Amino acid sequence: MNSANFSNAEWAWQPWQPTAEDPWSKQKAAHLLRRATFGAAQNQLQAATKSTPNQVVKKLLEDCTESAEYQQQMQALLSAALATGNSKQLAAWWVYRMLTTPAALLEKMTLFWHGHFATSAEKVEDADLMNAQNQLLRKHALGCFPDLLVEISQDPAMLIYLDSASNRKAHPNENYAREIMELFCLGEGNYTEADIRELARCFTGWEVKRQKFRFNRYQHDNESKTVLGQTGKFGGEQAVTIVASQPQAAVFIARKLVRFFVMDEPFATDELVEPLAQQLIENGFIIGPVVQTILTSNLFYSQQAMARKIRSPVEFAIGFASCLNASTNNFTLASRLEELGQGLFYPPSVKGWDGGRTWINSSTLLGRSNLIQELLTSDKSRFNKLPLADFLNNEGITNCDDLIDYFENLLFAIHIPSAAKDRIRKLAQSASQSESFETAIQALCTLPEFQLC
Repeated sequence: MNSANFSNAEWAWQPWQPTAEDPWSKQKAAHLLRRATFGAAQNQLQAATKSTPNQVVKKLLEDCTESAEYQQQMQALLSAALATGNSKQLAAWWVYRMLTTPAALLEKMTLFWHGHFATSAEKVEDADLMNAQNQLLRKHALGCFPDLLVEISQDPAMLIYLDSASNRKAHPNENYAREIMELFCLGEGNYTEADIRELARCFTGWEVKRQKFRFNRYQHDNESKTVLGQTGKFGGEQAVTIVASQPQAAVFIARKLVRFFVMDEPFATDELVEPLAQQLIENGFIIGPVVQTILTSNLFYSQQAMARKIRSPVEFAIGFASCLNASTNNFTLASRLEELGQGLFYPPSVKGWDGGRTWINSSTLLGRSNLIQELLTSDKSRFNKLPLADFLNNEGITNCDDLIDYFENLLFAIHIPSAAKDRIRKLAQSASQSESFETAIQALCTLPEFQLC
């Protein structure tokens, strides 16, 4: 797509229509499922190609509920994780949920909001509170953003993380007031320091008592405040509503969704995201319809989007495992994600993860290679409930060329260069017969092309 089309917002968000020259294909379906979920196994990919892209996206949105049986299973595993009091066990539980959920788009959006409303267990130090926040994000992941914003503003983990767990009218804490405008809703340049001070006064009296939010009316500043041009004796809920109702809030959230689903670079302009922002405003700031617009759009299926994102550690590891129906030691996998820079429940700061090019350096590339090796060789790992060799045999893979073709179609956003394929064949040949496939798979996953999604 040329730059002229990229600046054409009307074209960008029109539904993409397959043509003879640009058909709905396995590659396009894999692109959609890599971005909207954590990737698709071979049978899921084949099923997707038999539907239209609109039907696939509609089904992803409709499948955002889970059976009672699955919920009971998750609750049992969650209770066991919480009983340890260790948020790293909670991270292992979330890894398992990502790998097994029938509501994959919902889980991907929960991950999106975890990066947006970044809160770390390192400071909160309470697995129950971190879990409560995770459930809150999942509850509203595709729903009403203003509702999510009010509830996250009163979330005990967030209040502790941003030092607002005991906010007194004599000394209003400005941390949350600053972050709700700068990082959560509006972005720099769309508020003043005076707005921060006045907004902080609105949140006075908000406390955490016995792991619950509590409003202490004796510590609330009942005097008049002026926030973003509006004046009144606002409480915290009213103040949050004022922030969320700013036109720039819809632009800000729309831009973050475009970056998450479409492309790391270039930075999406106000002009490009304006139609999405307008859709949010017109639909009461409901997130689901805008996600649907993005995932069915001309821009999403264009060359500006295909292979234009770098896999995060979660997308790298969970995507690899999901595509091969793999199960493994979830605690170990969660630990490896943390080593690669994306520890679940442990974002590096209130800004979340920077993402994009920052995911890749010599250390993380080595870590990614080691993660794949460990996943392939662990005695805890199974692939569609089978050892790796049996799984590959069932998939009709009998030699290195079969394996390269299989992985290229299933896991790669772009074609593997011929020279790279030659190197992988030589590596496989130099390994012992029992390790040749493992060697080839590990080499495939360390290629630069594999880091793109």
